[in-house]
Amino acid sequence: MNLFRPILRTLFAAAFVTSAGFSHAADPLTIGAIEILSGPNAKYGVAIKQGFDLGVEEINAAGGVRGAPLAIAYEDSAGSKEQAINAARQLIGRAKVPLLLGPTLSTEMFAVGPIANQRQTPIIGTSTTAIGVTDIGPFVFRTSLPEADVIPGTLRAARDKLGVKKVAVLYGRDDAFTKSAYDVMKTALADLGFEVLTTETFGAKDTDFSAQLTKIASLHPDAIVISALADAGAGILLAKQALGLPQNVRAIGGNGMNSPKVLEIAGPAADGLLVGSPWFVGKSDPLNVKFIEAYRAKYGSDPDQFAAQAYDTIKIAARALNEARDLSGDAIRDALLKTKFEGVMGAFAFTPDRSPAVVSGVLVLEVAGGKFAILK
Repeated sequence: MNLFRPILRTLFAAAFVTSAGFSHAADPLTIGAIEILSGPNAKYGVAIKQGFDLGVEEINAAGGVRGAPLAIAYEDSAGSKEQAINAARQLIGRAKVPLLLGPTLSTEMFAVGPIANQRQTPIIGTSTTAIGVTDIGPFVFRTSLPEADVIPGTLRAARDKLGVKKVAVLYGRDDAFTKSAYDVMKTALADLGFEVLTTETFGAKDTDFSAQLTKIASLHPDAIVISALADAGAGILLAKQALGLPQNVRAIGGNGMNSPKVLEIAGPAADGLLVGSPWFVGKSDPLNVKFIEAYRAKYGSDPDQFAAQAYDTIKIAARALNEARDLSGDAIRDALLKTKFEGVMGAFAFTPDRSPAVVSGVLVLEVAGGKFAILK
């Protein structure tokens, strides 16, 4: 039985903690979240949920939102567009939440965003990096940096620091996120002067990448540029190793491969992988250190980028909810656009088109010895 179903679950961390200033009769202010909490891509949604939940505990311990404890009603999309749509209808139409968080993947946001926008319910994606997400409408926000702000820097570092000149490209052709990241890669590779030897694709259900990699190996690239989600990305790295491609043929991944799950699945085959990231567990600033310590204490493991983005996002949402003139969609949207925040991701504000305004914190990470580290 899926513990995240029927699917609606309401978390009220510290709802009756009198030290936070709540009366025993205080009703929580409940917002909604649609995340992948089961299935192959749950690694992303569970990390996001954990980031949200930690943030909610801290928000409520500090007094909550508008004098009430903050709560999140979760719906599990399981990575299905249809299930995500049903979740949005449940949360907006029946639960009447004033704000939505998620969904996890850009593919889901392209299905859910129009519903939220039509109902004038602000929705904030924390991991939706595809081109065109905020073009859905004026109530669609994201706190995740678009791939267009991350991938070019990663490729530039591979060129300038590692001497990569000739590349092969491999991407998932039937997912909005991986296809969008490929489009960014294609443009950036041309702009930066790379020679693209071949462009290969794979399907969402594919597990055998030997044909594509055999062709790629015959062309002797300096690197393979990969747009894939974690499971497929790890499978590609394992196949690359099994086919005997040398480790100095780097793998350069998009945001979907910036996950500890890739390292867990691929093991030593992941060494040498490069990814761009707006956050890193090794950042030593006090806010980040405090977050990591709290996360470890609660969950017994290190956070990843997706947890960190979610943690900042719930704090951003709480600030906007506190500042909004009321809880109407227009008021919350206007408050979000005015919100300035300093979090574990660094300085944050929204652009007028509702994407992150600050991109200076992007890092290029390299996998070495089974761990991510900042590329020197």
